[in-house]
Amino acid sequence: MKIVIIGAVAGGASAAARARRLDEDAEVVLIERGAEPSFANCGLPYYVGGEIESRDRLLVAPAERLRQRYRLDVRTRQEVTAINRDEQTVSVRNLETGEQYVESYDRLIISTGASPFRPPIPGIDGPHVLELRDLADADRMYELVAGGKSRRAVIVGAGFIGIEVAENLVRRGLDVTVVELVNQILPPWDPEMVRPLEDHVRQQGVTLKLSDSAESFEEASSDDANLIVRLKSGEELPACFAVVCIGVRPESKLAADAGIEIGPRGGIVTNDHMQTSDPHIYAVGDVAQVKDFITGEPTQVPLAGPANRQGRIAADHIFGRDSRYRGTQGTAIVGVFGRTAALTGHSEKMLRKANRPYEKIYTHPGDHAGYYPGASAITLKLLFHPEEGRIWGAQAVGTTGVDKRIDVIAMAIHAGMTVYDLEEVELCYAPQYGSAKDPVNMAGFVAAGVLRGDHPVTHCQLVPPTDQERDWCVLDVRTPTEFAAGHIHDAINIPLEELRERMSELPTDRHIAVYCYVGQRGYMATRLLRHNGFDVSNLSGGFKSWQQCHNSEH
Repeated sequence: MKIVIIGAVAGGASAAARARRLDEDAEVVLIERGAEPSFANCGLPYYVGGEIESRDRLLVAPAERLRQRYRLDVRTRQEVTAINRDEQTVSVRNLETGEQYVESYDRLIISTGASPFRPPIPGIDGPHVLELRDLADADRMYELVAGGKSRRAVIVGAGFIGIEVAENLVRRGLDVTVVELVNQILPPWDPEMVRPLEDHVRQQGVTLKLSDSAESFEEASSDDANLIVRLKSGEELPACFAVVCIGVRPESKLAADAGIEIGPRGGIVTNDHMQTSDPHIYAVGDVAQVKDFITGEPTQVPLAGPANRQGRIAADHIFGRDSRYRGTQGTAIVGVFGRTAALTGHSEKMLRKANRPYEKIYTHPGDHAGYYPGASAITLKLLFHPEEGRIWGAQAVGTTGVDKRIDVIAMAIHAGMTVYDLEEVELCYAPQYGSAKDPVNMAGFVAAGVLRGDHPVTHCQLVPPTDQERDWCVLDVRTPTEFAAGHIHDAINIPLEELRERMSELPTDRHIAVYCYVGQRGYMATRLLRHNGFDVSNLSGGFKSWQQCHNSEH
């Protein structure tokens, strides 16, 4: 068996190593366009920022190690220029010598990844407009920021890479402005979940230009600026350089030119074994179109974890194993100046777009027991089917413990679990690590209670921060001191401890929306009032979620 793999990094390198473990006699040829076959591209921003001090630390599997440990035929700085399906060969060009040759294969794996999207904006190809995809890009940016050579930078795009680059350039002492087309940072998240992070980013000195975009990049020659970034709003931003981080597109042209089926978003169509429309050819990683784990529909999600698994599955299938890719559910995490945001499954935006029925709840638990020093809050959002309780997705934002909770819920989604299962799941507990009722359990308790009808909920989006008339009443059950510090317009303040004696002050012919700060006292008030015949619901996540939703203090 002779396997040729186009592209290494994550998916291709994983496929190559797995192939060798499965067959010691197979001929495995790994052709990589870059100088290094496998590097930690997720670590590039942190090398630029100096958090990762040595460039060598980014080399996950150097070429010589792959040759010696796995006996792979690793060819770097060589590029496949064509796939010749009828002959089962690929045309290859050596990028250093210009030599061209043809390589045969029994099975071919395409792992060409995705390239940064660069729209046709005037000046985008200029020398001071950068991207961050590979080691060469990182070296270029490192040279610009090391030793205080640059003072200010503009980042176009506030997704994963944009925010990570912003953080690391601030660490280098640069003045940083981030421009984002939509009205939030980190677009995969729902907007109310990242409002606190936007405030946090601004507190670190980063200027955010949301709901705006770059219209042109113009070279400049002043003492502190090599570039002028002109925005759609008319604003002009001087910078030493700009970094374009507005998403990626699958590098599927090689496959398309060979007549292999391509999906509507440019990914190579694959089956569960990662085979393309040509059964002798596989595609893995960011270049491959896969299925959404939750819906089964085609999707394109560029993540390192799925890429590695897909490479392994392709190799398994080549050697006769019935390995299947179950789909991508989009579990991801990002660090934001010491804070963490993570998500798994579908967001509310995605569910709305797909017209799927859903309910949601918000909670604000501590990452560990409150009596143990150092506890900090997590904001957690859980999305689920409004009748069956099947978990659609979850998002969390906090300082510590965020990854653990989203990982647990990611496993729950993968296992087809419901919110009722989250109530019962047994998780490890000691006061420095969690609570006897873990945040995952608490999310299950709250969501299951909603489905059982114990405490109907209303949501912050339905409670506007204006004088808008409503035919229902808002009840604040916090203390007078908390109420005076900020409250929802026209709310009645009756502290929970006084509610039993003061129920006569509440209307019996109108719906009552109850809230406290994070939802717990609101839940207790909801139960009390329902026992006494009132039509009442609890504002999920309380005043804290309401503030995050409307991004203001009232």
